[in-house]
Amino acid sequence: MVLYNQNSMSKSKKFLPFALPDIGEEEIAEVVDTLKSGWLTTGRKTMQFEKAFAELIGVKHALALNSGTAALHLALEALGVGPEDKVITSVYTFTASAEIIRYLEAEPLFVDINPETFNLDVNLLEKTIRENQNVKVIIPVHIAGQACDMNRILEIADRYSLKVVEDAAHALPTTFDQKFIGNHGDLTAYSFYATKTITTGEGGMVVTDNGQYAERIRTMRLHGINSDVFDRYTSDKPKWYYEVVAPGFKYNMTDVAASLGIHQLNRVHDFQKKRASIARQYTDAFQNLPLKLPVVARPADTHSWHLYMIQLDLDQLTISRDQFIEFMSEKGIGTSVHFIPLHLQPYWRDRYGFDSKDFPKALHVFERVVSLPIYTRMTDEQVDRVIAAVRKILSNHRI
Repeated sequence: MVLYNQNSMSKSKKFLPFALPDIGEEEIAEVVDTLKSGWLTTGRKTMQFEKAFAELIGVKHALALNSGTAALHLALEALGVGPEDKVITSVYTFTASAEIIRYLEAEPLFVDINPETFNLDVNLLEKTIRENQNVKVIIPVHIAGQACDMNRILEIADRYSLKVVEDAAHALPTTFDQKFIGNHGDLTAYSFYATKTITTGEGGMVVTDNGQYAERIRTMRLHGINSDVFDRYTSDKPKWYYEVVAPGFKYNMTDVAASLGIHQLNRVHDFQKKRASIARQYTDAFQNLPLKLPVVARPADTHSWHLYMIQLDLDQLTISRDQFIEFMSEKGIGTSVHFIPLHLQPYWRDRYGFDSKDFPKALHVFERVVSLPIYTRMTDEQVDRVIAAVRKILSNHRI
């Protein structure tokens, strides 16, 4: 969500959006090459992207899909999640992390967060497992690109014979214990939505070392068909015959999207360095202001800095979080809020009878948090604009 008022914005400066993709000439040329090739859907470019992604992460299988949501859905489906099963995830995430549980007619169990990292509170995880029957999977969400405490999560999962599906929508190229996210849980799902650290416009990926899971996802992403459409239509031998072995989905990635992904992936480390540089500039500039800066829990590991999330100190300010957003908008700067906790959303609230105070840590953060622009196309001047706006607004409204 980007809020602004064009009438009140200074005419001398263009509106600075909350996020923009960084598309280079290599991506454009690859897309043009695909358009000229005569093959637009899943084919050689998608396979090239999958191979490069698996090699980067260091896993055996990478399967490209048309969204991060599809990636999470098929990860759970491959594990056999179904009715009467329960899946644990954070209450402080986008709804996709939980809605895929309902796709399979299972039930989510929400856990409150660690207010320092915004990730699920591992201290509450085992308690949730003990208090509920039929728990099958844990979905840790690496919020903003900072890794969850995977050692503790995996230890608990192992103790109770649970599977782990990591929601890494924010977490490329995040590491934990110097290994890329994707090397810890049973399966890991990524998003390549337009605002993510690399983009294919819309798209996602599942990685795993388990061949059985990979084969199931490969089948289910394209209508439950047991042979690849690219092989069938490009082979010089009769390959028209196929078998539908399951009621699958239409979740495959196109070669047009993969053409973007191939070159975005080549730039992923440069992208991370630029985001980290902006994060450092913000952190240095916002010292001694009435706000709480992002906490880096594991400095030795890589933080993707998909988001830069500050928490306003409302006890020291005469304005609310929403008013701060309005003032930023008036200065021509887009911001956003990550996230509205799921227990406040009408569907989840009404289905499970939640009260707003049921997850107090998530509620506390939500009422104060603002995400600032942090993307690779930002110039030094634009970073300085954000810094100046934040400093001026908070200084003017400090108690």
